[in-house]
Amino acid sequence: MSKINYINGDATAPKAIGNKIIVHICNDIGGWGKGFVLAISKRWQEPESKYREWFASKETFQLGECQFIKVEQDIWIANLIGQHKIYSDANGIPPIRYEAVEIGLEKVAKFAQELKASIHMPRIGCGLAGGKWEKIEAIIQKTLVSNEVDVTVYDF
Repeated sequence: MSKINYINGDATAPKAIGNKIIVHICNDIGGWGKGFVLAISKRWQEPESKYREWFASKETFQLGECQFIKVEQDIWIANLIGQHKIYSDANGIPPIRYEAVEIGLEKVAKFAQELKASIHMPRIGCGLAGGKWEKIEAIIQKTLVSNEVDVTVYDF
């Protein structure tokens, strides 16, 4: 049975052999410029440009959707739309949308199984999106780990 592996390191430099998918959370308003996306953009330009093109096209650009961008021979970036806007609303509800993260990670699981890829990520949804790791971790268990997909979470 698979489990979530936690290591210290940089999620943009995955420690694994074979195909790898780096997953991160994006917002649904086309904003790219704070948080983990900066580390992605520092290494590869394509994920940001493809995200911005996707937003501009409005084609399937909505919560729960996921865009996969091949950035190296064996590395893909998953731009997962799991955050509504960028600030907590008037009721104090943070931008994270757990249902959208779950729907997106189901798509990631399917893609990972097709590629025989492992998943690599920071503690998604818990920084600027304001999510709680216990909830995200349970979603990762349900969508990825239960489908025998190897997951490594990086603490920088």
